[in-house]
Amino acid sequence: MTNAAISVRGIEKSYGKLHVLRGVEFDVEKGSIFALLGSNGAGKTTMVRILSTLLKPDAGTAVVQGHDVASDPVGVRESISLTGQFAAVDEVLTGRENLVLVAQLRHLPDAGKVADDLLATFRLTDAGARKVGTYSGGMRRRLDIAMSLVGNPEVIYLDEPTTGLDPEARIEVWDVVRGLAENGTTVLLTTQYLDEAEHLADRIAILHEGRIIANGTLAELKRLLPAAKVEYVEKQPTLEEIFLTLVGPRTSTDPHTTKEDAA
Repeated sequence: MTNAAISVRGIEKSYGKLHVLRGVEFDVEKGSIFALLGSNGAGKTTMVRILSTLLKPDAGTAVVQGHDVASDPVGVRESISLTGQFAAVDEVLTGRENLVLVAQLRHLPDAGKVADDLLATFRLTDAGARKVGTYSGGMRRRLDIAMSLVGNPEVIYLDEPTTGLDPEARIEVWDVVRGLAENGTTVLLTTQYLDEAEHLADRIAILHEGRIIANGTLAELKRLLPAAKVEYVEKQPTLEEIFLTLVGPRTSTDPHTTKEDAA
């Protein structure tokens, strides 16, 4: 793929006799959301760690924004940001202080403005002066992703970003992820939630026992299964339907209707 932000070819990784990745291959188009879908232990986090230069593969190649993870790890790290499975925020600091700290560590000018802009983007301005220890799970995750975007990385890895969140908080994070892609950021999302991949991803790769067993858009994956068929299901009446059918609708002309009943 000529427009690929991430290109993975033949990646293998083992821990002793345990083969975690077995020749994984996929491409991620620039500005898209790519979901790596798999159950626990499928190898998703290992793949993300390799793409983040935190782990060396046993074989194969991976290129991120034109930088090889093995020969140019510095170039890769300058192009990416990573949000892990658990929010990496300092609960003692306020939300704004967390963002200012990251901006200062990245040696960005006007760290305060960077923090304020991100608080506004992620709808956290009103909570910016509060300690993060008072935040809800969804707010912490939004702040965590905001911290990952300090410095405007071209590619962001979200490793199971909604694990442990309630349904409302998950939707908040989904909105954030969609916004990232709309602004041109390439998103590699790992998840074990089928609905998450279905709602967010432009393309979905299914990782199973260390191998990509399917890769495509949702429509392409649906075509892998037999065509839909119509089935007629016998519906049993409810007790309410039985009651109303037997007694019929009550009318004001019913001679047995009392004034109290009518009221």
